[in-house]
Amino acid sequence: MPARHREVLSAMGVNQLTVTKHPAGSLMIFPRPAWDAFRDRVAALPMDASGWKRVFLGNAMDVEIDASSRLLISPELRASAGLTREVMLIGMGSHFELWDAKAHAEHEAQVMQSSLPESLKSFSF
Repeated sequence: MPARHREVLSAMGVNQLTVTKHPAGSLMIFPRPAWDAFRDRVAALPMDASGWKRVFLGNAMDVEIDASSRLLISPELRASAGLTREVMLIGMGSHFELWDAKAHAEHEAQVMQSSLPESLKSFSF
């Protein structure tokens, strides 16, 4: 866990995180309070989303930041996200995304080549 993120988590009094799968193929890492809110939103989804409920909730694993500021990600979750030695941890506001570095570069290149979605066309940069 990079120092800048670790310091914010520490200031929040958070040492426990929850890791689960992301639809884009990465992993989502939530501080426990944010996970509780996300879990409740997912649990409230209708039956037609039961498959996604299983993906998010059924694969969720609690982890703690160790004394060396590392997270132990289960082999199953590492394999599902294709994590190799080089990874990218991206802060997303309420949670983090953990990507294989090569997969992230490919995903970002694809996004940059696509047109802006309608919701961003009136967004001021």
